[in-house]
Amino acid sequence: MKEMNSLRRSVYDAAMSRLDCIFTDFDNVCVSFSGGKDSGVLLNLCLDYIRRRQPGRRLGVFHIDYEVQYRETIDYVDRVLASNADVLDVYRVCVPCKVSTCTSMFQNYWRPWEPSKRELWVRPLPAEAYTQDDFDFFDDTLWDYEFQIRFTEWLHRRNRAGRTCCLIGIRSQESLNRWRTVHSDRNYKKYKGLQWIREMKHGIFNAYPIHDWLTTDIWVANGRFGWGYNRLYDLYYRAGVPLEKQRVASPFISQALSSLHLYRAIDPDMWGKMVSRVNGVNFAGLYGRSSMMGWYSIKLPPGMTWEGYLDFLLKTLPEPTRRNYQRKLAVSVNFWREKGGCLSDETIKKLEALGIPIVVGDHSNYKTNKRPVRMEYLDDIDLPEFKELPTFKRMCICILKNDHTCKYMGFSLNKVEKKLKDQVMEKYKALK
Repeated sequence: MKEMNSLRRSVYDAAMSRLDCIFTDFDNVCVSFSGGKDSGVLLNLCLDYIRRRQPGRRLGVFHIDYEVQYRETIDYVDRVLASNADVLDVYRVCVPCKVSTCTSMFQNYWRPWEPSKRELWVRPLPAEAYTQDDFDFFDDTLWDYEFQIRFTEWLHRRNRAGRTCCLIGIRSQESLNRWRTVHSDRNYKKYKGLQWIREMKHGIFNAYPIHDWLTTDIWVANGRFGWGYNRLYDLYYRAGVPLEKQRVASPFISQALSSLHLYRAIDPDMWGKMVSRVNGVNFAGLYGRSSMMGWYSIKLPPGMTWEGYLDFLLKTLPEPTRRNYQRKLAVSVNFWREKGGCLSDETIKKLEALGIPIVVGDHSNYKTNKRPVRMEYLDDIDLPEFKELPTFKRMCICILKNDHTCKYMGFSLNKVEKKLKDQVMEKYKALK
């Protein structure tokens, strides 16, 4: 117990030291606040720091409101913003960006606060919200993640800042992608050699002050300091949702579908409005944890190969959706043929033992001990490394999940998407 307390004190001390660096070196600081536990703790750390060490200083808080949220989340956000008005400059943003949805094969995104669907909005527009008319850069092609990048630039100009720092409450423990966000050296500049501060554009930085915190550290901090938190987590706990799956995010992304049904029990009024708001919500809520959605105990129809089943599934899709999956599959097939995916020596030996034709390279351009392996797509394979290998079965699962971005597959972006992403990264995250 003593060691655990020491650990927790150390991550708290480390976070406060990082905040000291941020509030000393940056004249414009803004916290990204979702209403979740991590961003809530980060915001509380900043508020405590300012009140104790830099009284009178203002702190920006950026909250992108996705319209559809649990009432508990809405109430929590309202409480936090209202009770800290003496410190906070609030940017509560309600804009009709494109936001990913996996509830329907006919629709790969939806738009919160879409003006043409005002009669379907699940709740009124919050008071003092920033709308699309407040941002000269807004256009209806922007995805939500692109808007967030543009917002930081807008805030930098608006405040005529010398250096702007956006604080983000991600933790490396949560996923490999988040670990990479903090620790990858690709395409980013460190600030003063600090791994947890990255230059996104000249004068604009992202910082991750609690990247080394664990989930237990988050809840210990809330308890020890008496901080308020989103009571939705209490309801999640009572509903039996594991700690690692208790998330406050858009309810329509693939990671959230398995718990979408909870809206019916936790917030039935919101559920009733969601059903008519986004295509496929009711079906996904009913079957999001079942084989009907494709990620539990999927079985191959009798007399079919997985490649044949894939062809069948593609023919059932609307034309735009079908073309999207076909493009992604083509990119992936070409990638495994020409470049190869990085696999461990253990996995390579297993493939060789099964007699699967592969070409193993010496080294990869990525920072990994794994080696590049070129191979053709398999129909299926019974190995623990199933999710690392290219199979038509994985593609079938992806379609059945309505995973339009093929995140489950770990697919590379198609050429069009890669070009668009490169353009965004070049313009908004480019090196000097």
